[in-house]
Amino acid sequence: MNIEKTNITADRLYFRQLLSGRDFAVSDHLANQMVNFVYLIGDKQTRDCVIVDPAYAVNDLLQIVADDDMKLTGVLATHYHPDHVGGSMMGMNIEGVAALLELQPVPIHVNVNEASWVTRTTGISDNDLVKHSGGDKLCVGDIEITFVHTPGHTPGSQCFLVEQRLVAGDTLFLEGCGRTDLPGSDPGEMYFSLQTLAKMPTDTLVCPGHQYSAMPSGHLGEVVATNHVFKPQTQQQWLEWFGR
Repeated sequence: MNIEKTNITADRLYFRQLLSGRDFAVSDHLANQMVNFVYLIGDKQTRDCVIVDPAYAVNDLLQIVADDDMKLTGVLATHYHPDHVGGSMMGMNIEGVAALLELQPVPIHVNVNEASWVTRTTGISDNDLVKHSGGDKLCVGDIEITFVHTPGHTPGSQCFLVEQRLVAGDTLFLEGCGRTDLPGSDPGEMYFSLQTLAKMPTDTLVCPGHQYSAMPSGHLGEVVATNHVFKPQTQQQWLEWFGR
């Protein structure tokens, strides 16, 4: 019964990986430089979808949703940095969730530890946020998304697990992981978050927040085997290598 249900929902899964500077915000120099991924996740039958980390060109992203005949019902934020949710960065203002809410008011799903950081960065209201803890689940149509709290890059960094796909934000790239020397970062927490992800099934597809490698995604088993951030065997070793 569980296998049958998984096959049904997999057939209904709407999942798109969009690269900034290529699939949207084509003329934006910063978007080209930052190579962010934005994700669309939804149910092909009900046509509901959510968008993960909308930034740079909100109109472009909403047009893609409309062209696919999908209906936006929410935003999922992996973390508060402006290249993921909008705000000021390197002297430039990046369009993000604030602009999106003006066009299409939907709930912004954040980790409870990230809420104040998101409101300060974007200028949106706390009332616009839905606050989650690790392990929470969100259904988009019949598609279930599990929230995985992965502090380290920021206090409330979170990943999203859907149908053996892990939308990893800046917690884990195919090569390397998110920085731990920024406001709110914690290298000690990052070690444990990476270990949590490493325990997932090896055929889980890692879908990172940036294209910092030749391939846009890769299976977790290969990532764990080849990514240098998994080489240390203890937190102390990890801190000696990456904690500075």
